[in-house]
Amino acid sequence: LMRPLQGCRGRGVVVGTVTLCLAAGWALQTPEGVSLVVPQPNINATVAQNILLSVEYSCRGVATIEWKHVSSWGTTSIVEWKSGNFVNISTVYKDRVTTFENGSIQLLNVGMRDAGYYFVTVTEEYGSNAYGTIIVNVYEIIYEDLHFVAVLFAFLAAVSAILICCMWLCNKSLHLFQKKTHKLTASTTEEIELETIEC
Repeated sequence: LMRPLQGCRGRGVVVGTVTLCLAAGWALQTPEGVSLVVPQPNINATVAQNILLSVEYSCRGVATIEWKHVSSWGTTSIVEWKSGNFVNISTVYKDRVTTFENGSIQLLNVGMRDAGYYFVTVTEEYGSNAYGTIIVNVYEIIYEDLHFVAVLFAFLAAVSAILICCMWLCNKSLHLFQKKTHKLTASTTEEIELETIEC
């Protein structure tokens, strides 16, 4: 009575082992959940520029892509969509965000408040996730500095022009003075010569 039970138990272990091996083989052959690549993790931009937050993801099933922005002003949800489905864009980013099939987004007309960390989450329908981060630095074009440099340059050019005019006038007056002095010395010599002749 005990021998058949041992035989069944032995067959159950073999069947379980074979099933486990087949499952492991199937898991090794199928690609691993979600993969996400962020080719440019740091982006420098100036105010009013358009920037592309570029990523590339791949997965077995349908994926949900979500972008968030984290800065000193807080965390803001930008956009969320499922591949091939409706795109849900936050009201703060309406008319400023373009989405792409590979998971990338483009931000239009960036401002200083757009600086910070951008987090992308790709969630596969089977439950696996992939995360990526892009740091965006936004710089102002400082027109005040350019204006100051232009004004300084104009001031220096005007001072240079005035100095050149002064030097030219000084040079002319020196030449006139030298001519008058030369005429005076010539007329004085003539007078002296006349006096000597008269004597």
